[in-house]
Amino acid sequence: MGYSTEAPDVWDPRYAEREDSVLSPDQCVIKGEHFLVKGLIEIPVRDTGQVFEWGVWVSLSAQNFRRSDELWETPGRESEPPYFGWLTTELPLYSPSTLNLRTNVHTREVGRRPYVELEPTDHPLAVEQREGITLARVREIAEAVVHGG
Repeated sequence: MGYSTEAPDVWDPRYAEREDSVLSPDQCVIKGEHFLVKGLIEIPVRDTGQVFEWGVWVSLSAQNFRRSDELWETPGRESEPPYFGWLTTELPLYSPSTLNLRTNVHTREVGRRPYVELEPTDHPLAVEQREGITLARVREIAEAVVHGG
């Protein structure tokens, strides 16, 4: 129950030809200057016990990206403090834009994508993460994603 993006909005397929750029399913480096990880914005679905997930990209500082990379396969990495990051995925169902929302990226157990916690603002996505959504809203999101509406 969720949707995901394959690359951050700032990724250009031509970067794949560059020595200083890489895109994997979990990490991205652009021109050796921009460092991103893929994580999940989890939104509780009220009255169901389920969670809706947005798979998104978050930019990290070079230092935090290196630290995250060092711990990538390390058991116990979930005890790492969260990393500050900027959301770099545009989710067009939300207005205003989701680009550059402030986040905290929480490392989880090896094999699990990080949890992306949005700054508690009045942005509709942050409100949904805090308060949850209905099953009707999940259907609305699905309709919009599948049919571009």
